[in-house]
Amino acid sequence: MVATASGKSVSQHGKHQDVQRTGVRWDKKMSNNCAAALLVYTLAQIFVVLRFIETNGISIAPYFGLIVLVAVIIPFCRNFEKRWRNMNNGLSEQSLAAKFRADQVVLWLLALGLPLVFVGVIKIVSTVV
Repeated sequence: MVATASGKSVSQHGKHQDVQRTGVRWDKKMSNNCAAALLVYTLAQIFVVLRFIETNGISIAPYFGLIVLVAVIIPFCRNFEKRWRNMNNGLSEQSLAAKFRADQVVLWLLALGLPLVFVGVIKIVSTVV
């Protein structure tokens, strides 16, 4: 393993050269955040939304709504992961950290907020009907 002046390490394995950048793997961090947010989102669906639906004795329609909500959140997570996989490396670490934090906040607001919004919609619909 040879360290170069540019801060990159180069390892040679036979004929192939593998260049590894030092620093934070923002794409991996976002992927981990997406996985955790999906887990928390699903648990919130199970323990918050399903408990609320069962206590009101509403028809089967809210259960289909839960399926739709799970189907809706997955493309958002994939878009976050894709964005960070293709992020321009010309940005500074501070700039990347700020963008990461903004995306992280949006991701977690979606994961925690959508189940609560869905409960609110169910409550409004049940009082109107």
